[in-house]
Amino acid sequence: MPPSQPQVFSNIAPGQYAALVQKASAAGINLTGNSGTASNFGVEVKWNYSPESRGLTIQVLDTPFFLSPESIDARIKAMVEETVG
Repeated sequence: MPPSQPQVFSNIAPGQYAALVQKASAAGINLTGNSGTASNFGVEVKWNYSPESRGLTIQVLDTPFFLSPESIDARIKAMVEETVG
């Protein structure tokens, strides 16, 4: 599957980013550091967080055939909104 469009979130404080990292880890995606790629169960994501600009970009790079990139994007968006308010 082709990658999804990057999701860009702004005004993410470092503490909020730390909470997001914990939630992602609980969901099986280990975000290590402020940028990189991670995968689990066929879902691969790329992220970049800038503490200086408080910006976070997350992009779904790959999904298994039974999950659409749109469904993963929706789950990511919901998790970010739930965490940062």
